[in-house]
Amino acid sequence: MNEPQTGLSQEQNKPCKHLCQSQVEMIDEAVGSVGEYGEVRLVIEKGRLRYICVQQSHDALKWVPGQLQK
Repeated sequence: MNEPQTGLSQEQNKPCKHLCQSQVEMIDEAVGSVGEYGEVRLVIEKGRLRYICVQQSHDALKWVPGQLQK
């Protein structure tokens, strides 16, 4: 995964056309919650963000009993 950028480019200063700031923060939080493996899916309905689906995956070779409940 890419490291967060510390500096802002000119493009990053432009407002989003399709997302408000709270949605951007929600997506960022979802990405941070995925853990070592997983994915974040954005579900768009009628041209607008409707759902954010977070799926966590676990390496079966590294599994320890009780680990999935964390």
